[in-house]
Amino acid sequence: MILGFIGTGKISSSIILGIFKSKLKVRRIYISSRNRSIAKKLDKKYGKIKVLNNNQDIIDKSSVVFLGVTPNIGNQILPKLTFSKNKKIISLISTIKLDKLKKITKNMNVVRATPLPPIEIKKGPVIIYPPKKFAKNIFKHIGKVLEIRNEKLSYKFWSTASLMAAYYEILNTSSNWLAKKGINKKLADTYVAELFLALSQDALNKSSQGYKKLVADSQTPNGLNMQVLNELKKGNFFSKFSKALENVNKRVSN
Repeated sequence: MILGFIGTGKISSSIILGIFKSKLKVRRIYISSRNRSIAKKLDKKYGKIKVLNNNQDIIDKSSVVFLGVTPNIGNQILPKLTFSKNKKIISLISTIKLDKLKKITKNMNVVRATPLPPIEIKKGPVIIYPPKKFAKNIFKHIGKVLEIRNEKLSYKFWSTASLMAAYYEILNTSSNWLAKKGINKKLADTYVAELFLALSQDALNKSSQGYKKLVADSQTPNGLNMQVLNELKKGNFFSKFSKALENVNKRVSN
């Protein structure tokens, strides 16, 4: 298998790092030089990677092409490129819809995928629309594949994927609070990361029970968890949280 990446930003580089940690067999990975810093690091680290300056060369030399550019850049460069009818295309572009991608590339073999940065450690969900065997056969090695048959529904997952920065800020706030109370910052960072990792793993293991039950089970009457939860509710934290998701959903659905 020969892969090509047009655009070498965070998500593209995370996919590549995950691939080299997996059992997926690749003969060569061609990457663009658009992000020279990332491209140079990847090229230096892996012998199977080759940086190409011409996007058309990447397409012509690859059996599967990943589109990892921003929507604005995608709209600018994709109409100028030529894709053969049998070329396999995986778009990582957030707001260019499938019909438009097919029209621009003149190709019906297009998939939209939503991996997240933890894919570089082979963790996290990967939304694929529409279901395509070639895409699943790649991503199943580096994440949990979830195939969606309705593009409008896939936008909902794109919306929740936007929670990353907010999640990390919760970790950052928690760690900084501990540090201000005299805890060594490195120890605080480790504790907070391990705490949320354990909670996430427990939630995954008990997902069949429903998250509402986990919320209830984690509280005792007038206990500490109940106090924090109630204070956040009084501050409309969760209402604002839901509102933010609604606003992102409107943005990606247009």
